Amino acid sequence: MKNIIKLVFTISIVTFSSNISAKDKTFVEGIVYELNQSGSEIGIPGVNIYWAGTQKGSSTDINGRFKLDFPEIQPYKLVVSFIGFKRDTMSISRDQIQALKILLSSNQELDEVVIAEKALGSHISRMEALLTQKITTAELQKAACCNLSESFETNASIDVSFSDAVSGAKQIKMLGLAGKYSQIMTENIPNLKGLATTYGLGYIPGTWMESIQISKGTASVKNGYESITGQINTEFFKPDESDPFHFNVYVNNFGKIESNAYSAMKLNDKLSTMFFIHGEDFNQKHDKNGDEFLDQPLMKQINFFNRWKYEDGKHFHAQLGIKILSEKRNGGQLSFDDSQPKTTLNGYGIGVKTNRVELFTKTAFLFNKPGTNIGFINSYIYHDQESFFGLNNYNARENNYYGNLMFQTFLGNSNHQLTTGLSYIVDNFNEHLNDSTFIRKESVPGAFVEYTQMNPDKYSLIIGLRTDFHNIFGTLFTPRVHFKYNFSDKTIMRASAGKGYRSPSVIAENTYLLASSRTLRILEEPKMEEAWNFGINLTQYFKLAGNDLSINLEFYRTEFSNQIVIDRDQNNSEVFVYNLDGKSFSNSFQIEANYELFKGFDILIAARYNDVKMTINNELVRKPLVSDFKGLINLSYATNLKKWQFDFTAQLNGKSRIPNTTGNPVQYQMETMSPAYTLLNAQITKYFKRFEIYIGGENLTNFKQKNPILAADDPFGKYFDSSLIWGPISGRKLYAGIRYHIKK
Repeated sequence: MKNIIKLVFTISIVTFSSNISAKDKTFVEGIVYELNQSGSEIGIPGVNIYWAGTQKGSSTDINGRFKLDFPEIQPYKLVVSFIGFKRDTMSISRDQIQALKILLSSNQELDEVVIAEKALGSHISRMEALLTQKITTAELQKAACCNLSESFETNASIDVSFSDAVSGAKQIKMLGLAGKYSQIMTENIPNLKGLATTYGLGYIPGTWMESIQISKGTASVKNGYESITGQINTEFFKPDESDPFHFNVYVNNFGKIESNAYSAMKLNDKLSTMFFIHGEDFNQKHDKNGDEFLDQPLMKQINFFNRWKYEDGKHFHAQLGIKILSEKRNGGQLSFDDSQPKTTLNGYGIGVKTNRVELFTKTAFLFNKPGTNIGFINSYIYHDQESFFGLNNYNARENNYYGNLMFQTFLGNSNHQLTTGLSYIVDNFNEHLNDSTFIRKESVPGAFVEYTQMNPDKYSLIIGLRTDFHNIFGTLFTPRVHFKYNFSDKTIMRASAGKGYRSPSVIAENTYLLASSRTLRILEEPKMEEAWNFGINLTQYFKLAGNDLSINLEFYRTEFSNQIVIDRDQNNSEVFVYNLDGKSFSNSFQIEANYELFKGFDILIAARYNDVKMTINNELVRKPLVSDFKGLINLSYATNLKKWQFDFTAQLNGKSRIPNTTGNPVQYQMETMSPAYTLLNAQITKYFKRFEIYIGGENLTNFKQKNPILAADDPFGKYFDSSLIWGPISGRKLYAGIRYHIKK
């Protein structure tokens, strides 16, 4: 492996090394600041920076700094906008060598303007036609954020829970529906599906992520037909923009140790590279509820990522990367010995070994015609899993290829944009469950077109159509529309409607069912899942007592034409899998408010109600294990100059329906509804010049689901079930860590 890396490194330097002239500069950078009473310059975080006539923009960081690639159109008009200040527009040229220094003047119509010294870690983009919430590094660092599954503790839109009580697998929910209905992407490449559905959220370390973008409702047709409830896109740190070195180590009271590091190197003005490494080890056995089962599985993971970026400063951009992961997890009864034969005499155990390789390339060519470019994305994923759950053996292999060729241009002027392209997906599955073998090959060529009309100060309209030709499920037609209207700078309305599809992988997506004595019965050939999604959103910005208040109100409805039903109600000893025959829908209402009570102190308050029902065994009932309500309060305070930061989060989780267990003996029955419960998390961070120290706690009240495993005393009997999970299973977690970085 070392020789391969050296070879790639050497070839790349020989091939691409050269210098870039000032006139070929590909980006503009600078600082936006104000003058305080003493005349000193203070950077302003959270300022909107975008190119006039485009939707290409960014915002300033905690120090008021920004970096923004030049658009494809001329003239280059840079717009700087922030509540409480006058909007500024300036002309920029590519031979701008010096970093810009932009002084904003306060809006005299306001009596008072108070600027915080830190940007909101999570905010809704004012520019996107799609409702897009961006979670930045500042927000991610409010909690330990060991991986993607732990990145939403301060977010009201995403729920995270365990899928079972023995494997440690986590699942997310958006709009009241499982995460498989959300398209999870890494840098706009579809990812974490198929065999990665169950454990994939743990494959993305938190310290590797530059940001997360959450888009609710139907998404753009450019990324495929799979988004039903929305998209979650993760952006990793970029080699030409990141600090030269960063290191993080984390430990908790359960004995888990985790370390992360990355290093960015700019080899010349055109070529840069970056290396990421992640390792975690958890080898201490805990059984705090006394059921003779490990509360958390033992686990080891090593994760490596290397990426390269090349820009010639004129027309050609390219990126490539490779990611390699190896993970092993073991759980089950305390008495289980993984080195001994897997029989009833050895006790109940689970084991999952995963080896995964991801490769990607991105290339783009910019034409001389303004706004015209062509891009090509390629991705290949190899995933191999060997696993057992008690006496059930499940081994599987997946090879996935994704290609997307896109052409984009303006029609007449920059207010009318056309994007069209071709895509191709190949997904090969080879699954073995006990004595049964399931082989499936999906081949899906597709084409799409998307038209965007926009008046940046008033409205945006996106109409998208795509057609895909699935070798198993036939022709898929996907229409989608998005509309944004600015009633004023402070009142923004969005609406969306569209269709989405997803090809089910019944066993891979439901391996948690194997950790039970139930027999899995697939009653009919699964059909393509398809659903319509409709959404409306209103965002309002206010000035309250001189500080900024934003309120976001939204409603989304997802209505299935077909869905795979996992029926655990009909029979206590079996799980029936069949296609939907009746109605299935999700209604999600959410209100969220962000307010800066005083300088450095931010408050987030949110509430969400879910009405999720599906037809199970010919009866329309509440979908099981979906909470009907969620309340969230997040308090964050940073002292002057951000020497200290204090974060506190309270989550109120409503009731959920538990699948029917009345056919079991009384000692193995559960209530029909789970109770509502509250989780409290807190963290304190101390900042130094080059490092930070943080300590914190999750689930501080030590709330745990009682008896999370049915028939734990008889795991090979007919009533054993570890999949009926509605709440925490491991209790209070205390942790500490340190982050060290060398800045540019």
